[in-house]
Amino acid sequence: MQQQNGIYELLRNLEETVDKGFHLLSNYLVVVKKDAIEEILDRIYASLPTEVQEARALLRRREELQLEAQQRAEKIISDAQAEASRYLSESELIQAVKKEAGKVKEQVMADCNEIKRKALDDAENLRIQATDEALRIKDGASAYAEELLVNLEQCLNKLQQEVKNGQVVLEKRRSESSFDAIKSSYNNEQYAQSYDAN
Repeated sequence: MQQQNGIYELLRNLEETVDKGFHLLSNYLVVVKKDAIEEILDRIYASLPTEVQEARALLRRREELQLEAQQRAEKIISDAQAEASRYLSESELIQAVKKEAGKVKEQVMADCNEIKRKALDDAENLRIQATDEALRIKDGASAYAEELLVNLEQCLNKLQQEVKNGQVVLEKRRSESSFDAIKSSYNNEQYAQSYDAN
């Protein structure tokens, strides 16, 4: 979980780096420092779950085991052939050695196939785990991005409402100011007529 939080923190750093970039074409394009992005990406790769790294190591180990098993089989066959050649003069021994060599060869091939099968199964399991982890990380990042967008939308709606409220207040003040001017003008006329009458 801590490793996953580290990845989320790195993703937030990546977002901040993009936000701090130089915006072009009404925020359609952003110019960012390549070194900064590459450093964050390297840290994200380094923070990937150990299962992914273990899967890669297991695949390398599987190839080593296959090569080792093949060399072992070749050595056993070579040894069996050498042993058989020493008993060329005795037909029964030669037959026995050939038979035993065949058994050993079959056993070695069976061992190789079993090792290969186990390595493939382990690699597949680790691949599935790594894929699931990657999907969880992707889903988490998508949820985080969606939450940011929802918060941004709410902020924009609130700001829009405040602008509308300000417009209403200004219109109200403008109307009151016009009404006060008309009222003052009317009062002055009434006063003037009253003064003339006297």
